[in-house]
Amino acid sequence: MRSIATLLSLICLAATISACMTTRETRVESDYSYRGNFRHYRTYDFVTGAGLTSDTSRLGQSVREAIQQRLQVQGYRQAKRRPDMLVNFRVYEGDMNFHGFVQEDLSQWIKRNIEENDDTPRENLQGYQPVRLLLAEGTLLLTLIDVKTNRAVWNGYASGVSVPAGPMGEVVLRRSVRSILDRYRVFTEEFANGTLPRTADESGR
Repeated sequence: MRSIATLLSLICLAATISACMTTRETRVESDYSYRGNFRHYRTYDFVTGAGLTSDTSRLGQSVREAIQQRLQVQGYRQAKRRPDMLVNFRVYEGDMNFHGFVQEDLSQWIKRNIEENDDTPRENLQGYQPVRLLLAEGTLLLTLIDVKTNRAVWNGYASGVSVPAGPMGEVVLRRSVRSILDRYRVFTEEFANGTLPRTADESGR
């Protein structure tokens, strides 16, 4: 019995070490625009075009479904006409240099209610602290775009994402999406007030 218990302990230890290594290898970060109108976004749709965003394979569909499920939980509704924001996503192969920013947590910044616009005095502008990041091979990048201003207002990315062939690739991408959107904890006012409409799709609006 002691040898079995010892073996089980070693297996658990190995699993823990493996999980820690995976966590270190995968880097999840995000940054945002101080002009983002995050309090007023209600609806979204996906950017169409070339690449993974228009991919009809299971991998592209898995990413879209994972994003849809997460945003719906946070109160957002997909709208084919006049959405508040567009979602773009892309997988990059190989190492890449990325320009991010050193910022406080998005939810904390929103609570401070100091959103910038064209009328914000220059002395009150937050200012960006750029940082250069070397993202390890395999990066999934999610971008939220404000439709009215046509500006990217939020980027979330996971690096070190290796997408194997077959069903496991779908699992990896779904987990990566969840990890990235964990950094976008912004709920709609309807969700907070418990007044969400019953339908989650405004495609016919």
